[in-house]
Amino acid sequence: MSNEEFADDLDALLQRICSSQDTSLADRLARLKARLVELNRRNLVKINHSVMELLCAKPLILKGYDVEVEQAITDLLVGDLLGTKADGRMIVEVETGFVPPEHALDPTTYSRARVISKVARYSAFCDKFSLGVPPLSILPIPAFFEKPPRYRETNEIRDAKALCDRYYRNPPLELEEIRRARLHSIFLIDVDRAYVREVDVETYLASSVKDWAQAE
Repeated sequence: MSNEEFADDLDALLQRICSSQDTSLADRLARLKARLVELNRRNLVKINHSVMELLCAKPLILKGYDVEVEQAITDLLVGDLLGTKADGRMIVEVETGFVPPEHALDPTTYSRARVISKVARYSAFCDKFSLGVPPLSILPIPAFFEKPPRYRETNEIRDAKALCDRYYRNPPLELEEIRRARLHSIFLIDVDRAYVREVDVETYLASSVKDWAQAE
């Protein structure tokens, strides 16, 4: 896809989700779109992921957040969506469901480790951490993320670290990073309907793919 086609797709999305009366929202989303177009020109972002980021930015803006996309959090971490307002900082990481070819034989295990790693690494740098996902499948989110950190069992944390160590060792996750990690909510991002819904982790894990696909 050319950079021009990338920009055209994002423009088409903005036309679907921005009311002509809400110029403030449109202007803020257009600024995010311009950053994504520039990053795509440098071959740093892809269209599927960027469309989901831009769509998810709308409800964050409507909740009063000042939103940035592809924002540096540390020297090693870049947040997909970083929202800030007076009462705190929020990070949303978008998961498209992509699994690298080298993990074709262990996609679920790899995805589970990826979720643990993201929650543990990013949630340390914000007041609220969420994942954004499409209604194509249910992410393999460990059940211990439904519990407050003080209620997590030591064996759960050790098993999670052992799993992450199979895939992520640069740097490796520490036990306390996983124990303290917080996943506050899931943003369900339905691009076809330009629809986003935020739910808690327990509700997400209790629902089926069919439930989400048909949600209004």
